[in-house]
Amino acid sequence: MILDILSKQNFSVPTPIQMKAIPDAVAGRDIIGIAQTGTGKTLAFGIPMVQRLAKSGRLGLVVLPTRELALQVEEVLAKIGRPIGFRTAVIIGGASMNEQMRALKKNPHVIIGTPGRINDHLQRRTMNISKLDILVLDEADRMFDMGFAPQIKIILDSITTDHQTLLFSATMPENILNIAKRNMKSPVYVEIARSGTVAEKIHQELYVVKKDERNRLLDVLFQKHEGSVLIFSRTKHGARKICRAVKGMNQSAAEIHSQKTLVQRRRALEGFKKGTHRVLVATDIASRGIDVQDIGIVINYDLPDNPEDYIHRIGRTGRAGKGGRAISFVSSDQKHKVRTIERLMRSYMKVTPLPELPAERKYSFVKDASPTKFERKRYSRPDWKRGRGNRNFKQGRTAAYSR
Repeated sequence: MILDILSKQNFSVPTPIQMKAIPDAVAGRDIIGIAQTGTGKTLAFGIPMVQRLAKSGRLGLVVLPTRELALQVEEVLAKIGRPIGFRTAVIIGGASMNEQMRALKKNPHVIIGTPGRINDHLQRRTMNISKLDILVLDEADRMFDMGFAPQIKIILDSITTDHQTLLFSATMPENILNIAKRNMKSPVYVEIARSGTVAEKIHQELYVVKKDERNRLLDVLFQKHEGSVLIFSRTKHGARKICRAVKGMNQSAAEIHSQKTLVQRRRALEGFKKGTHRVLVATDIASRGIDVQDIGIVINYDLPDNPEDYIHRIGRTGRAGKGGRAISFVSSDQKHKVRTIERLMRSYMKVTPLPELPAERKYSFVKDASPTKFERKRYSRPDWKRGRGNRNFKQGRTAAYSR
């Protein structure tokens, strides 16, 4: 049945990680899987989960570092499991707790969530994982890097039955590997590519450029290259500024970072997938949570603090064996960061001569729909509480938000 479902969705030839991991996973063995991003790790654990849990009726849990990645995994599992009545529940921050509790009451076969929200439900006793059959830790290194180690320990301590653990990632530092081994029983080690390996068909370029010239270089690259563009910023404040500048270059753009609500982030990602936005500006919150086909270029406007995040960032392009392009902007004083990344990849990044940049100009920023700081202060609650009139406050607030 599952083979028929996969065939209808054009999954005919398994990827190397799927070919090596699925037989051991179906047999119930613990697995540590390492493969490049975009090589099909989700189906490598998804197919065994659907096959085993649909028959046993027991529970599976997938733990991931970001909301976007959780939604992406749920989408994949639903595609292969829904035709046979396989039920899923997504437990992530930024979404309604009541809706999540209703989903949990329907006895899903697998729960997909982020560590913080999973712990919220465990503390409220709205979720019981004591009889868990399969646990998946996806992008485990990232979860530990983000400080989720205490939450993951609570999750592991809440599981009282003998269970199968599957751990997948594109990078696996030694300290994370030791933590994983302590919570797994005789795991099978599946490595398709050495940790830090970049897909062969990704063409990498490096521009040494001053910070005040980066927007002008962006403008040139937009004209030079075709296709969708994913831009990474180191900070959410930087992402906002870059997005506004890109819009000023007459490019359709959206942004994803932690200050955006879940609805806003999903809307931005959907617009990028459908081609409504040519450009998506994101922080590292999206370096492992975006599965968009045929991203033409990934641009590192800022190099990441963690060199392993560079691997995940550029892995958003060149997926499933296709070609891609990764471009990084660096300052002349960031040579040490470049060397660290090169040591991780065991390869050199080509420095591309800076093209002729257009004359400096002020990009016409698009005004946000939200009220300005002055408008928020003028029409804040204390004003009308001091007797300035509720009607004036309402009128002012409406005017501010309608501009």
